[in-house]
Amino acid sequence: QVQLVESGGGLAQAGDSLRLSCAASGRTMLSFAMGWFRQAPGYERERVGVISWNGDTTYYADTIKGRFTISRDNAKNILYLEMNRLKPEDTAVYYCAAAPMLGPGVASLAPSDFMFWGQGTQVTVSS
Repeated sequence: QVQLVESGGGLAQAGDSLRLSCAASGRTMLSFAMGWFRQAPGYERERVGVISWNGDTTYYADTIKGRFTISRDNAKNILYLEMNRLKPEDTAVYYCAAAPMLGPGVASLAPSDFMFWGQGTQVTVSS
């Protein structure tokens, strides 16, 4: 079992930056590809970014490409999402998740491939 706890969400204005963190416990993150997802009211869960087990490969959704950066610190068992130039449409609950996968093919991972999920952290961006 892997327990995931997100933090760092909150209120921001358009153009601001926020950094989300996801602390993993129970098992090392080394065996997992890690991802960030988000879900806004009335919308399906969206894959935001995914990073391979060693951090060498990343995938980003087109909606956030160039503004958000996913990274991980395996020594600390923490996943990050640096969010810059925030927009009101980034408002959502953000979730981190872990998929048991070694290898670079993170772009093909679907939400159903992720076994463990955090409870989410709310990000609200005002205009």
